[in-house]
Amino acid sequence: MTSTTSSITQLLKTHFGYDSFKPNQEAIINDVLSGKDTLAIMPTGGGKSLCYQLPALAKEGTALVISPLIALMKDQVDALRANGITAAYYNSSQPEEEQQHVLQQLTKGELSLFYVAPESLPNLRHTISTITLNLIAVDEAHCISAWGHDFRPAYTKLGSLKQEFPQIPIIALTATADKATQDDISKQLNISHAKKHLASFDRQNLFLDVRPGQSRIKQILKFLGPRGAQSGIIYCLSRKSTEKLAQKLKQAGYKAKAYHAGLSPEDRANIQEDFVNDTTPIIVATIAFGMGIDKSNVRWVIHYNMPKNIEGYYQEIGRAGRDGLKAHTLLFYSYADVIQLRRFTEGTATEEFQLAKLERMQHYAEALSCRRKALLNYFGEHLTKDCGYCDVCQNPPKYVDGTVIAQKVCSAVARVKEQEGVTMIVDVLRGAKNAQVFDKGYQHIKTYGAINNVSWNDLQQYIIQLINLGVLEVYFHENGRLVLTPLAKAILFEGQNIQLAHTEDVKALKDAKTTKVTKNDSLFEQLRNKRSAIAAEKNVPAYIIFSDASLKDMIKKQPTTIKAFADISGVGKAKLESYAEPFIDVIKTYKAQQKPKVDTYQQTLQLYTQGMPVEDISKERDLSLNTIYSHLLKLHLEDKLSLNLNEFVTDEELSKVKTASKTLNHPEGLKPYYLHFEETIPYWKLKFALTMLEDQEK
Repeated sequence: MTSTTSSITQLLKTHFGYDSFKPNQEAIINDVLSGKDTLAIMPTGGGKSLCYQLPALAKEGTALVISPLIALMKDQVDALRANGITAAYYNSSQPEEEQQHVLQQLTKGELSLFYVAPESLPNLRHTISTITLNLIAVDEAHCISAWGHDFRPAYTKLGSLKQEFPQIPIIALTATADKATQDDISKQLNISHAKKHLASFDRQNLFLDVRPGQSRIKQILKFLGPRGAQSGIIYCLSRKSTEKLAQKLKQAGYKAKAYHAGLSPEDRANIQEDFVNDTTPIIVATIAFGMGIDKSNVRWVIHYNMPKNIEGYYQEIGRAGRDGLKAHTLLFYSYADVIQLRRFTEGTATEEFQLAKLERMQHYAEALSCRRKALLNYFGEHLTKDCGYCDVCQNPPKYVDGTVIAQKVCSAVARVKEQEGVTMIVDVLRGAKNAQVFDKGYQHIKTYGAINNVSWNDLQQYIIQLINLGVLEVYFHENGRLVLTPLAKAILFEGQNIQLAHTEDVKALKDAKTTKVTKNDSLFEQLRNKRSAIAAEKNVPAYIIFSDASLKDMIKKQPTTIKAFADISGVGKAKLESYAEPFIDVIKTYKAQQKPKVDTYQQTLQLYTQGMPVEDISKERDLSLNTIYSHLLKLHLEDKLSLNLNEFVTDEELSKVKTASKTLNHPEGLKPYYLHFEETIPYWKLKFALTMLEDQEK
């Protein structure tokens, strides 16, 4: 098969049921197809697997996929087989008979993809050398690097693959790798000239939320209240904590189980299976849980304790919302967690390095500016605007002009030749008279004592904010030294201004809003039940049949024919043939049971066009004024009613809303405006005003 764009897109639709690629996928696939070694850094849920699965189908021969966990391999193979693709895995847990059958398939050229753990690979080198290999994929490639957060010694032996198969393209994939880890992966795999694809780390569907660590169980129960039977994971530092919290949740009426390394392999496998199949929606676990699970409908992740580094945190929150639908991530932060994590690193070979990463995690938890900016800056990606979808953006602290402070901090970093960490920079700027400063002669530089009127803690917090904002970067692999970014140079030399949160707000982390939870409608539950029944019959996880995103698309389109069902996202040829009819039956039954609804907007329209005042319509229909005005605006926007919006909003009110929009940095929703005006302008009037402002901008 040729590697043209049209043929790859056709394979995507035929086997996986998608009409288009996610960002970066097509470029990565084309590089692999052209025989180039490739390093792909893509966020969880970004579609890494397709980057080697599609080339494997497009090229003659078999793709060798090196994967770290048995559960992960099984999951991938189950998903591929459900899509009509021949794939198998080989590992030490299989009976010898099964192993031999898989090897026979491999040598006969019957497999498009062959999965193996790095530990099993040495025993299979001879067999692999006899087959037609089309590519080698190294999944979870950060495991090869001592700089990575999941270092695995067996991965370090993979460097010989390039020497043994010099003509075969190697693609290394990971979701979590900072700059040092990326360089180390290329070096260890002997693919130093690999084409690097760094996809955006921004998972826009994840709400980022950090809260103080007091009364955690009480806060968790309140958080879970409106979420019904949604799937979620709670991560704890200790086995004891998982057991205790799972028990508390069960006492409160939730289906929850603890998962940790102290359980027997059989118990762990059963708990994981119950979670995957939606039998147990809540798992309280140590970080050992989740890496091998591709469950797409996890709607929330809670960190009961602060993780030890941002890579681990990012990977764990990445287990939520893999279907692209909205999900909530909640981190509890307390200094007691920091102390405990510091103890864990004492005496380790990489103690200094781990402590630097822990400190950066602490910076994130204490962030007073957009939390998504802080997270993405860590991975070298810089947002220009606040995200509007994190706790800080939705409940911002007071900001002050921090340009002068930023200039002085950046100047100090430059004058110590970017060789020092946060502590030394604070000491230099405050004019500290200690041996560390004097021994290096820093008392003679121009910025020594330049900020001696700010307390040590406050100045440290300002520098942390500058790191989170992407003004400064921390080089962990070089003793945590601070380095200036292009934004720092803009502040120093180009008149760039910067806002910093007032340090008084550091002492009172605010309780964030929770995202609004929409209850599942009955059709979703019926489709979900059908999915569960088919999954149990096939002995595969429910999301292997269809993701929640596919079910939501079914609700939106409600197909009642095979042809219409083929347009559902995630429905390829194999799934269309296997599952279309039972799901169409559910949709047909649901539609037949629905009583025609009286159009509430039409009722409002009839009364309004008859000349009835809005206040009277509100009383007549027993609906609030806000609701009636919302009806009128919707009818106006749909050209079913012609309104002069200026009759509802005065020029003065419109001007106030316009000014507020700039002051609040164009927030999402109406509530920030409502609170800004101290509840003096009703919601409906705000909605009218914002519509008018949008029209003016067009």
